[in-house]
Amino acid sequence: MDNLSILYDRDYILWLQETYELLETHNLSQLDLPHLKEEILSLGNEQRRKVSSYLYQLLIHLLLYQYWQAENERCAKNWQTEIDSFRFELSILFKSRTLYNFYLTEIDGIYTKARKQAIRKSELPGHLFPDTCPFTSEELLDPDFFPSS
Repeated sequence: MDNLSILYDRDYILWLQETYELLETHNLSQLDLPHLKEEILSLGNEQRRKVSSYLYQLLIHLLLYQYWQAENERCAKNWQTEIDSFRFELSILFKSRTLYNFYLTEIDGIYTKARKQAIRKSELPGHLFPDTCPFTSEELLDPDFFPSS
């Protein structure tokens, strides 16, 4: 266990391989449990961070698409492409029901941040953007939904 713990700091990829082999052979007594527990928690946190990040970008682009009329003709196709990409990434993550449920709880909080960013980027008056998310959780993920401009 001590050797594996030292390996964690020296060669992370080798540590992963060795840890996998120990798990595969059910040699659980040799596991570096403190680091293994840390990595499992970190993996979950990283997946939630991805959901938050893609949702944030999706909301910004949907807001710009709907409310930034002066740029719509020039940017709409690019915004649609970005919206499709963020939805695709979220759909992959949502193979996990836990991450989908996390998404549902995060929409309102992330919307507030995305709204601020859309206001900054567009330099439009803040009152043009709704204070609460104008999109349902289903619309956000619907590949055929684009808000009317």
